[in-house]
Amino acid sequence: MQIPHDTRRALDVVVALVNTAAEPDQPDGLSDLSSLRGFVQEYAISDVGDLGARDLAGVRTVRGKFAQVFAAPNSRAASTLINELVATAGTTPQLTDHDGYDWHVHYFAPGASVGDHLAADGGMALAFIVVSGEQERLRRCEAPDCRRAFVDLSRNRSRRYCDSRTCGNRLHVAAYRARRKEADAHGSEQEEIVDGGEQQQGADHR
Repeated sequence: MQIPHDTRRALDVVVALVNTAAEPDQPDGLSDLSSLRGFVQEYAISDVGDLGARDLAGVRTVRGKFAQVFAAPNSRAASTLINELVATAGTTPQLTDHDGYDWHVHYFAPGASVGDHLAADGGMALAFIVVSGEQERLRRCEAPDCRRAFVDLSRNRSRRYCDSRTCGNRLHVAAYRARRKEADAHGSEQEEIVDGGEQQQGADHR
């Protein structure tokens, strides 16, 4: 699947934002302004001024909307959510080549809050996925103890885990150990049957 660089980057930010949400074994990754500033810095979100409590609340709201798109049962439901998201953000497409990046499109309006910034760029990136007929690529990890979001960019849409080097490998190892345990138990049962048969044959020859 061919995705423009700026769309791919926006999707990465969407996924990262969704995955900051609190889970039973994970605290909220946007618990305060310090964590929001860290998120903005880590993902190099441009044109962001001084951040305040309103920004934190706004970004958390956008995070919830993004999560709803990942959970949408079909493209119509997803498109309704995305339309609301980008309409609220007030998108204003403009070409830019800031900070050494090649020409790409920013969808957020000049002077937009960081929440509207994320909603506009992330919403349009999600719109690209839906328009391409690829909504099913917006997934949650299938590991029993993990709900992290990810975008499946594999050729045949076969990715099941958020990170094949962690969740995927962990489950594969667990499945392998379960098979070995079952095979060992089966082997022990067979040995008992054989031993029992040999003992019976010995008794019959007496």
